[in-house]
Amino acid sequence: MAKQFGATSTTDDVLSGKRLDGKRILVTGVSAGLGVETARALASHGATVVGAARDLEKAERAITSARQEAVAGGGSIELIELDLASLASVRACSDKLLAEGKPFDIVIANAGVMATPQGKTADGFETQFGTNHLGHFVLVNRLARLLHDGGRVVMLASSGHRFANVDLDDPGFERTPYDPFVAYGRSKTANILFAVAFDQRHRARGVRAAAVHPGGIQTELGRHMGEEQLATMVETINKQLASEGKPPFQFKTVPQGAATSVWTAAVASAEEIGGRYCENCHVSEVVPDDTVITPVSEGVRRYALDLANAEALWRKSEQMVGETFPASA
Repeated sequence: MAKQFGATSTTDDVLSGKRLDGKRILVTGVSAGLGVETARALASHGATVVGAARDLEKAERAITSARQEAVAGGGSIELIELDLASLASVRACSDKLLAEGKPFDIVIANAGVMATPQGKTADGFETQFGTNHLGHFVLVNRLARLLHDGGRVVMLASSGHRFANVDLDDPGFERTPYDPFVAYGRSKTANILFAVAFDQRHRARGVRAAAVHPGGIQTELGRHMGEEQLATMVETINKQLASEGKPPFQFKTVPQGAATSVWTAAVASAEEIGGRYCENCHVSEVVPDDTVITPVSEGVRRYALDLANAEALWRKSEQMVGETFPASA
């Protein structure tokens, strides 16, 4: 019987007794927080991890101890430059990996930004949609041909997807008043929808994709939120939890936050997670779109798993980036 894991499980818990020797894994955002921990955990169990980061000097400093653990555990961590807010950088990174021709078993799209001030990427896209979704959309699709049959793609999403569905008529807030959390919600819904569509396109050769919510963790992702704003949000959440007779909210540790990514990528069965949304180291249930729940409650909105919605986003994304991607690589 498979071990049962939950909200407090750590990366080392879910990988206990598991070896990843011979596995080659790409993880984006390996310069802080969840990305570093994800790389450390996988490499310390024997995997060869390629960590992508915008600032390589920062990433080198961040993975120093993780790299030592990797060597001791029979794995390794190498770095490659990637700025998801620039399609030129995304294409340069993918071109380099394609030229090397070394296959991947797993791709974990971990990098992202949250609740940023209104702005645009190098290509003129709204910052959060462009970075969190479009950058990964191009990267993962370009690297699809390197994925072994039976490989996996894990997209870091968030319960924040419940803030908003995608808006394919106005993805750049040209006609809609900008709200940092609505923009974040759109981008995280897009991450889930991308996993749904990618899974549909590549499952015939055993490649499966899923989205994960790591939980509430205090990392650099929240750099655009002030302490007062964060405190107010937690206070509001706790009041709602108290009204439901539930205990107050507690932040996860980084190893707990990265556990669902690792579980989905290397532990859970492919059939269990393919095309799904996972949190707290299990597949989450669908919550009707009109159900009121706290940001820390479990559940995925139906619109985020809707295949027609996913296909519409795929077509819009291809149009925006000026590149098309076939159903099979």
